[in-house]
Amino acid sequence: MPVSPAQAAEIPCPKPKIAKPSAPPRPVPPADDPVASRVGGDALATHGLIVPTGAKQPPAVTATTWIVADLDTGEVLGACGPHVYQTPASVQKTLLAATAIDKLDPKQKIKVVPSDLDIEVNSSAVGIVVGGTYPISTLWLGLLLNSGNDAANALARMAGGGGADGVATTVAAMNAKARAIGAFQTHAVTPSGLDGKGQFTSSYDLALIARVCFANADFRKYVLTKSAQMPAQKARKVGGFQFQNENKLIYNYPGAMGGKTGFTTVARHSYVGAAQRGGRRLVVTLLGAEAHPMRGWQQGAALLDWGFAQPKGTSVGHLVTPAEVAAAASSATATAEKATTSPAGAAAAPAGGTSRGLSVLVAGTVAVVLAAIPLLLLIAQRRRRSRTTA
Repeated sequence: MPVSPAQAAEIPCPKPKIAKPSAPPRPVPPADDPVASRVGGDALATHGLIVPTGAKQPPAVTATTWIVADLDTGEVLGACGPHVYQTPASVQKTLLAATAIDKLDPKQKIKVVPSDLDIEVNSSAVGIVVGGTYPISTLWLGLLLNSGNDAANALARMAGGGGADGVATTVAAMNAKARAIGAFQTHAVTPSGLDGKGQFTSSYDLALIARVCFANADFRKYVLTKSAQMPAQKARKVGGFQFQNENKLIYNYPGAMGGKTGFTTVARHSYVGAAQRGGRRLVVTLLGAEAHPMRGWQQGAALLDWGFAQPKGTSVGHLVTPAEVAAAASSATATAEKATTSPAGAAAAPAGGTSRGLSVLVAGTVAVVLAAIPLLLLIAQRRRRSRTTA
């Protein structure tokens, strides 16, 4: 990513010296959005390091970008390029969970169809079989413990109505969910996080998504489960088997709450993890990491240690809430509707009020609303900051 003169003065993020990995070229990200990159605080609009004044330097990690935040207060304790576009890999499964976990009855059973197994060759799968029948709760475990891309397809299909267009419907819902919680740099193409053209997220967005996930009791239960059993499918002559949680944080970090690992050769390693200590619950997200000298969960653990060492109330920004986003959307909608119903707006519509003309007008209104939300959030947070410092 080219560095502008302004970015050249940014504080470099601490990184260990490692050999350059052999990996495919990274996808070209969208251009930086000067408004969206300030959501959560002006200080977050950086490709470099941002920590509180006087804070100890964070640990050196290979992650290209990361963020540490408080799950309860929303305070951002520190970050490295929090709004820089990255590819997600399997941590995108947290967005699937945030979108669909409340839509599906965990006791309901799913019958697997061939399209559920339409995943990249040699990619992560939990091992469900076509014609097999599985409880939804078991598929959530297969998704979150074993990173099953097959489970992701099955869950997405069911959440989207169960038909041939179910996965596409759920991916659209995932993108709508991202916008609703303020994750404006997130665009999902696959429900599993397998690479797709135009698929991006950011460390900041992942923290917003994680906050939604960890507010759900079923999600918290699933990601802390150490092992689970895949039931036998007698009709398919397939035996049952056990699978384990691949997130080593829950085995090695006191107070671990769980999380999600991710890897593709393009995205490299990604990680979302949370832990509680001393009455605080922190979340860490990181993207674009290498497995040496520390694996993703170990980098997450080191950053969590750094975060817990920061005094309570310390922050360089905040995680926006769905309520803040909804308020900004309501304001934007009111402004857009006023514009379209004003004499000038009415004159712009085709004579006769044809359906095509109305569709264009509605589409234009929606576009204005979506584009205005980050700006209105930015204005609101600056007003709030000016009131607290007055």
